[in-house]
This record gives sequence, structure tokens and C-alpha cells, in this order.
Amino acid sequence: MLEKKYRLTKKKDFKRVFVQGRIFGALFSAVKIKKNNLPCSRFGFVVSLKISKKAVERNKIRRRLQEAIRLNLSKIKKGVDVAVIAKPGIKGKQYGEIEEDLIAALDKAGIIK
Repeated sequence: MLEKKYRLTKKKDFKRVFVQGRIFGALFSAVKIKKNNLPCSRFGFVVSLKISKKAVERNKIRRRLQEAIRLNLSKIKKGVDVAVIAKPGIKGKQYGEIEEDLIAALDKAGIIK
């Protein structure tokens, strides 16, 4: 699990990212990015009911996305808020595929070192 300082927790922060941020997509995920004035990057994860009606499956996808970010945190530039949005194709994918796809989306956004 990501440490609290790396998470978007407040509704106003999510809203700012969704309204003002730029979106970059990949096959199974998309990222919305907005710069912040903090010494670290923060991440929020959105897995909607369109992905699965079952909370267990949505939470499993969310945990996999969080782990992919946690393991690659040192490669990600500082000072951005990122909302990671899961797309319907993500259901049933293995962790390795999810991680590659998420890294590709972050690379498109230009925040991978």
C-alpha cells in the first residue's frame, strides 16, 4: 500500500485533477495529471462500476494499480498529482500486464524519468 503522503485523499484534490488535468491513455488505464507545489507526487485510483459490479474485483484491480505505482515510485517525477483511471479492458489481466500498461500511460504523460 502507498504511504499516505503519496495518496490523493481529499475530494477537492481529485476534483482539481479531473477538472484542470491533462489525460493520457493506454490500453487498460488512463492517467490524469496536474502539477502541484509539493515535494512529492500524489496518486489517486478510480475503478468504476463499469469495470465490475463486484467490489472484490474492483478492489483487486485497485490494489494492483497501487502496487505498480509503489514499486516504480523512484522512477516518477516529483511534484504532480495523478489520478489513475482503470478502463474496462483491465478486468482479468495479470499484474505484469497491468504494470506495463500503467508505465506506458505514465511515459506518454512524460513523468517517468
